[in-house]
Amino acid sequence: MPKAAVIMGSDSDYNVVKKCTDQLEKFGIDYDMQVISAHRNPDQIFDYVRSAEDNGIEIIIGAAGKAAHLPGIMAGLTTLPVIGIPIKTSFEGGLDSLLSIVQMPSGVPVATVAVDGSQNAAILAAQILALKYPELKKKLEDFKKQLNDEVVEKNRRLHAQLAED
Repeated sequence: MPKAAVIMGSDSDYNVVKKCTDQLEKFGIDYDMQVISAHRNPDQIFDYVRSAEDNGIEIIIGAAGKAAHLPGIMAGLTTLPVIGIPIKTSFEGGLDSLLSIVQMPSGVPVATVAVDGSQNAAILAAQILALKYPELKKKLEDFKKQLNDEVVEKNRRLHAQLAED
């Protein structure tokens, strides 16, 4: 079974990150969730990421706000794929977080989702892991079909409402 690491820079990020872990669970992806600050306890993030593969981790998701260096530091320590979730802040709705995560130097990529886009981080992780785990591909196909069906139903309801007006 695939396994992800989900690391938050602060426990205040949990309400956003919960959407990620809920989606990972729907896909059947195990995860290890931790609060580790890139700035406040850097030795712990170094130790965690450097031992991640040995602990069965195949992909890392990092959520951080403000000076959001956590995903970038993790990407610099491993060859595992890293997905960054910028957390909304009071500065321009999280632009500071987004830029801290997405503006990585050459050679240290971090796949980055929208501000507070933690569900998309889980979906992207599943898409990457599906290259190795065919059962995930089927779950993703079902998920995409469900998204399509929901939009088709919304369109049907809209047209029914328009016909009544």
